[in-house]
Amino acid sequence: MKYFFYGDECPHCHVMIPIVDKLIGEGIKITKLETWHNSENASLFETKDKGLCGGVPFCFNDKTGKSICGEASEEEVRKCFLE
Repeated sequence: MKYFFYGDECPHCHVMIPIVDKLIGEGIKITKLETWHNSENASLFETKDKGLCGGVPFCFNDKTGKSICGEASEEEVRKCFLE
């Protein structure tokens, strides 16, 4: 699976959300999970993050193990989510 973890009030996440939404619109299956107000999502974030980032925004691709911590360009996000 491909994950995008974010926080509702996170300004860096708001930079990333339109990029992720664009990729979803192109048919890339990405699961968006808000972590600041959802403890279940926050727990899943911790299992995927494993100390890599420690915060959001965080992109993670289970298949490849690629991840992005913080803001990134559309090109970087696209590369992370390619299989």
